[in-house]
Amino acid sequence: MTHEFKQIVEAGLSAKRNNLKSVLASVVALDGSSYRRPGVRMLLLEDGAMIGAVSGGCVEKEIWRQAASVFKTGVPKMMMYDGRYRLGCEGALYILIERFNPSDGFYPTFKNWIKNRNHFHILSHFEKKEGEIGGIGSQVKFEGASYSISDGLKHHEKTSLSMFKQTITPCFKLMIIGSEHDAVKLCKYSALTGWETTIVSSPSEDKTLDNFPGATDFQAVTPETLDVSCVDNQTAIVLMTHSFATDLRFLVALKDTKPAYVGLLGPVARRDDLLSQFFEYCLDVDSDFIDLIHGPAGLNIGAETPEEIAISILSEILSVVRNHEPMFLSQKQGSIHTQ
Repeated sequence: MTHEFKQIVEAGLSAKRNNLKSVLASVVALDGSSYRRPGVRMLLLEDGAMIGAVSGGCVEKEIWRQAASVFKTGVPKMMMYDGRYRLGCEGALYILIERFNPSDGFYPTFKNWIKNRNHFHILSHFEKKEGEIGGIGSQVKFEGASYSISDGLKHHEKTSLSMFKQTITPCFKLMIIGSEHDAVKLCKYSALTGWETTIVSSPSEDKTLDNFPGATDFQAVTPETLDVSCVDNQTAIVLMTHSFATDLRFLVALKDTKPAYVGLLGPVARRDDLLSQFFEYCLDVDSDFIDLIHGPAGLNIGAETPEEIAISILSEILSVVRNHEPMFLSQKQGSIHTQ
């Protein structure tokens, strides 16, 4: 959800510069099940624009109606949307609606925290009842600093309120090593997923950032000059240069990193040959790094086209980082979402 909140903050800052009021709607509690879970948010602008969504589209009209008074008075309120009677869903959403007007210093602190890939917390104070309630609202807590989001929270503190606490981790990142046509497709789908996407291309390739819609960074480097300091446990890597020797050199360059996932493009025989030669160069490689390598990259969903292969790879990355065994949801027992 980090990229969603980042988009909300960017839109809120833009609205402020254009003298537009904005209202934040946050799902802070849920009874039963729903399309999205607590922690999802959307931003409403007084010119009618909407950034994000808290459901598949069914709840938003009611939020707009409820937000009218918050735009007018600035007083935060709670609303409840019971999907059990309206949609046939099995849950009731409790939604906090408040002015999005962060206290001084929030925007530069947020920008630095995102850039440095540090985690922070959002604390939302609420009650499970509808209407205007004193003291409700949200605050963002960074290490050593706290900023109020809601006007109401600046003046009221009620210890009897419930609190929803959400940890915001660094934006998930995908590093695509390769710059052929299939890398373009994977980059596009990664960006749609909300991941920060870095393209690593050979210096000899006549490619730029403009060749990769959705990419946030582009590096034209050799394996030996690759900056691996940006690789962390919120980073997935896919090797897809279509050159055995180049993939091997990049794998060697990455051997001391600790990403969340490393994917190898190509068949099983190619993977085995690649790892065999890799071990010859890196006898002391940590076994934890080997456990991160997945090849052939992707899930067995019958993918044929570059677009379908991109979906297959992204799906495997999600299953690995979320620690979920791929399966048909129709065969899953109990709740769809992890509680």
